[in-house]
Amino acid sequence: MSPLSGASARTGFLRRVIHGMAVVGGLAVLGIILVTVADVIGRRCGLPVRGAYDLVRVLGAIAMVCALPLTKAVKGHIAIEYFFLKLRPRGRAVTDTLMRLVLLLLFSLLAWQFVLQGNAFFESGEVTTTLHMPMFWVPWLAAAACVVTVGVTLWHLLHPGRSLLRPR
Repeated sequence: MSPLSGASARTGFLRRVIHGMAVVGGLAVLGIILVTVADVIGRRCGLPVRGAYDLVRVLGAIAMVCALPLTKAVKGHIAIEYFFLKLRPRGRAVTDTLMRLVLLLLFSLLAWQFVLQGNAFFESGEVTTTLHMPMFWVPWLAAAACVVTVGVTLWHLLHPGRSLLRPR
């Protein structure tokens, strides 16, 4: 096996993880819709969904963090192109590299802090208000999303000018 095929396997794994997280995020959005519709209809009938606020809050967090790696992979983030395009190609490359290094540091720190927060929730027994659902896993999921985002950013650093994923 050549080193190149190992890199391709790692890229394939990263793509599968990104897509898997996107599916989870999409299912969370679907869950928000279903809970909200059921709660609105249920309230009209005098039967509101117990814990709807808790569910929508948790599902919203899941949707946000699971969308992060895909958004980064397809370069779907907001960018200020005006000033960037005023730079020469070398200036663009330097700026892009510096920003990616900053992002590596930022998402690494975020992952670490989310793990600490999840550990604190686990130790304290933090639960949602109405459903008393444990909350420790939500920051842990956010940490995982940040780690995957670090992987995407590292891939972009190592493969300048190439796309990891194309938006559909």
